[in-house]
Amino acid sequence: MTASVVSIRDISSKSASVQEIAFNKVGQIRAINRRMRILALNALIEAERAGDAGRGFAVVSQEVRGISEEVEKLSTALEAELASEIGEISSLVEEMSQSSQGQRLVDLALNAIEIVDRNLYERTCDVRWWATDSAFVDAMTQPGEAAFAYAARRLNVILRAYTVYLDIWLCDPSGRVVASGRGDRFPVAGADVSSRSWFRTGMGLRTGDDFHAEDIAREALLADTMVATFVTPVRTGGEVNGRPVGLLAIHFDWEPQSRTIVEGVRLTDDERAVSRVLIVDRDNRVIASSDGAGLLTERLSAFGGGEAGWQVRDGRIIAQHVTPGYETYRGLGWRGVIEQRFTVEKPSATVTPIKGRR
Repeated sequence: MTASVVSIRDISSKSASVQEIAFNKVGQIRAINRRMRILALNALIEAERAGDAGRGFAVVSQEVRGISEEVEKLSTALEAELASEIGEISSLVEEMSQSSQGQRLVDLALNAIEIVDRNLYERTCDVRWWATDSAFVDAMTQPGEAAFAYAARRLNVILRAYTVYLDIWLCDPSGRVVASGRGDRFPVAGADVSSRSWFRTGMGLRTGDDFHAEDIAREALLADTMVATFVTPVRTGGEVNGRPVGLLAIHFDWEPQSRTIVEGVRLTDDERAVSRVLIVDRDNRVIASSDGAGLLTERLSAFGGGEAGWQVRDGRIIAQHVTPGYETYRGLGWRGVIEQRFTVEKPSATVTPIKGRR
């Protein structure tokens, strides 16, 4: 076995093997010692029978008995010390195993949330770019049914190329949807979305470089589907400092995209059977889970300052990493989380979280 392929499991196995060998050898020493004591006792009896002639042999017999007692004490002490030392080695190996696995899961949680960040960063680029499309600018500055119909056709072209979106809406300044890309599937034209928080926030953005990313929510007008909505105003002339004349809202089809991410984390087959990979938002709501459970209903508290780390709780290692953001997308305070049950039952305990790489 070379050093490059030695694992903590190998060390644990070797520790158990050393313990077994040591205790077996101590047992053999004790068995031999018992035989010596029996022989010494028999020799003493025979010396008594021999009278004066056996007096010298009796002295030797007593000495053998004394040595036997010392060997017994030594073997007992050796067994106790071995048990203590090997027990400490086993504890250290267990701590190393938990630490190594905990940090590995932190890294995997970071990888998952980084993929989410990169994906959502692209959405921020899309909405800012498409909001400058002349079809949408014209529809807002020269409104009319023909302009709205043309804008809807342009939105449909985008959706045929970008399958990650459920729908895209063009809204006027009052919050009325005037055009959408999938009107045949979602008849939203004419709907009032002025009460949506993303509409109110989006219309208040200062420049065309700004955008708003809404937390995951179910959209009633899109068959109650979970979406990540990104918005930015449509501005006069498509200029970055133009006057806001409407709003473009793109609805990212969150559930299938996020499921691909959490199910794609690089766990072994054995790990996958005892693990749950999650994305949790800043309100601690589960917004993605590899088992499909708890979406928008389960809450999972942060720990260790809520940034990066791991802990042992209720027979599980729980690892997390907060969003680091990507380029101009700073993230929404979401976390990647991995829960992994121990395959062998272990006592409930808490380990002080260890910082990740970020």
